[in-house]
Formats: sequence, structure tokens, C-alpha cells
Amino acid sequence: MTYCLAVTVDRGLVFASDSRTNAGVDQISTFSKMHRFLGNGERIFVLLSSGNLATTQAVVTRLKRDIEKKAKRSLATVEHLSEAAEYVGGISRDEQHKHAGEGDEGFKPDASFILGGEIAGRPPSIFHIYPEGNFIRAADRTPFLQVGELKYGKPILDRIISADMSLEDVARCAIVSMDSTMRSNVTVGPPIEVLIYRAGTQEPGRHIVLGEDDEYLRALRIAWQESLRKAFNELPKLPRLPTSVRLVDGQS
Repeated sequence: MTYCLAVTVDRGLVFASDSRTNAGVDQISTFSKMHRFLGNGERIFVLLSSGNLATTQAVVTRLKRDIEKKAKRSLATVEHLSEAAEYVGGISRDEQHKHAGEGDEGFKPDASFILGGEIAGRPPSIFHIYPEGNFIRAADRTPFLQVGELKYGKPILDRIISADMSLEDVARCAIVSMDSTMRSNVTVGPPIEVLIYRAGTQEPGRHIVLGEDDEYLRALRIAWQESLRKAFNELPKLPRLPTSVRLVDGQS
């Protein structure tokens, strides 16, 4: 399983991804799910991948090859971020089609992506690209996108993220969201990768990698857990309940 997320705020973009690709009883393997393209002062793209590893690797390879060979259509030539999302979705659909029907009956070549970035002269944005190749853009009311095992890390994003937050605070929120997911699902695991991109720069951004034993990750985890316990203990107490409670069916 996978957990990747991207957040767009006024100051820029923040991306986060785990690295676990297999968490079986006998084997735990990792592979980076964050891929950065260009960052040459004119445009920057970051791609987060989820799903079949063969498909995601093939898509990333194709994107890099098209840039290197100066193909007519590539991340280096698209004029809009939405065009880039359409381009990535088409490649993903092609690669899935190549592998359809291979392997056993349960084999699925499906892959999903989050693509974000900025082209000079245009605002930064993030897109969720579905296995079918279609995509959606993050909305003002929901300025974040997730793929993979999203349910455990979503509550903090819903409650904390706002457009005026600093990128550093967004990154902390993203790491807590990731850590909460790892706590509840063993198939999501470190190293955690975080990329902080400041709008208007078109530069590679700040890339952070946090391993399982990283001192900062451990400190953040402990502080968050203690803060949650303190907040819970300070919640209003339950009101005094009546001695007889009427049930839905009328019995007491």
C-alpha cells in the first residue's frame, strides 16, 4: 500500500510520500514514490506515484526519456499544468494497457498519480490523475490531494490546513498525517520524503528524507501523541445521564 499527499497554499506547494512497496510477513521493501522533473528556473514538476510498481516505473521512465530526447510533447514543452496532467494520464493509460491480462487473475496494472508544479508566468497547482487517465485539480475548499491509504491521515489535514499557512507548518502537518497513517497501517512505512516548493521560483525546492529512526520524526511523533492525550483529558466531561434511558424501540 501507499500514502502520498500534496498540499497547495498561497506560498507554494508541499509534497509527502512514504516509501514502502511491500510489507509481507517475510519481506519489507522500499522504493521512492516521489519524482522531480526539471526545476530549471522556468518550470518544475513533482510526481507522486501509487499503485502497480511496474506501471509507475514505466511512466517515470517515459517522462524522463521524452525530456532527454526533446520530444515534441513532454513536461519540458507543455504550456499549462492541466496539459501536463493530461499528458501523464495518457502515458499511464498506455502502460496499463500494455500489461493488461498479464499474470494471474488478481493482477492489476492500475496506477494513480499526484502531479504538481509551476510553469513560469502561471500559478502553481496540483492534480490527482486517476488510472483511467482523467484528472482533477485541487479546489480552494480542499487544498490537498491524497492517493493510497488516505483515511488515517485525512482528519488532521481537514482540521489544520489553510491557504495562509507557512510552508514549514504545512510540511509539519503533512508529516503528522503520514505518521498517523504509519501508526494505523503497517503497509505504509518510511523513509518519508517531503518536498517544499516556494511559489514563483521554479527551482527544485527543499527535499527532506526522514527514516524510521530519524530524531526529528521521533520527537514530532512523541510531541503529537502527548498533545493529543492532553487535549483529550481537557475535553468537557459527559453530562450527568438520567438513571433510566429510553431506547429506540421504546423499552427502558
